[in-house]
Amino acid sequence: MKKDEKSAVGAVLFDVDGTLADTERDGHRPAFNAAFRELGLDWEWGVELYGELLAITGGKERIRHFIDKHAPAELARSGLDDWIARLHKVKTRHYVEALERGGIPLRPGVARLIRQLREANIKIAIATTTTPENVTGLLKSTLGEDSPGWFDVIGAGDIVPGKKPEPDIYHWVLDRLGLPPEQCLAIEDSENGLRAALAAGLDTVVTVSDYTRFQDFTGARVVLSDLGEPAQPFTVLRGDQPNRGWADVELLMKLKT
Repeated sequence: MKKDEKSAVGAVLFDVDGTLADTERDGHRPAFNAAFRELGLDWEWGVELYGELLAITGGKERIRHFIDKHAPAELARSGLDDWIARLHKVKTRHYVEALERGGIPLRPGVARLIRQLREANIKIAIATTTTPENVTGLLKSTLGEDSPGWFDVIGAGDIVPGKKPEPDIYHWVLDRLGLPPEQCLAIEDSENGLRAALAAGLDTVVTVSDYTRFQDFTGARVVLSDLGEPAQPFTVLRGDQPNRGWADVELLMKLKT
């Protein structure tokens, strides 16, 4: 199949949190709690509460939502937006330190698929609203120091005004890739991420995480437990049953036909 055909995959766009790694429950959540303690706050985001907060995309936005719902007295704080940004910066430091300790591995099939895409000269990109530091920290700690340079485009952080489910980050990445959405595929783990990708015109593969397993993935090309490995096949949760139990270039090409 020629790469300029409509059904070909010219690029694969990866979400990060929950997609590349199960970062939310055991990475971001403890980092938020560590930041709260460092700044003298008595807040504690448990597993269940954090699952609810994930409906809000973006760390600073999540903090603001929590304040609105659970700590309204903080709304009177002078320079609230700047304070939230400082709190989030402290949280990011704790998260990156956890990554550097090697505490957050990639999900099944992620490293293998990324390497196969590179070997096939298919562009790879990141489309996330987590901070650039979080992205590079995860990549370096799992794929190697040079791995951020493997990606043709890394779209992360506050470079666009609208967070997922708005499609802004996908439009930004597609523009810099120089490819139409018809030639690209997104890999997401959440309903918000899927909605963002679909709104940008992208066919999307969903690999559910612990927090997103029961969300609405209507419109996804296929919903999988993970990307799978030959020795650890994925489970198909919705969509056509592939011929094999792991995502590779051949499977992605078939999903575009």
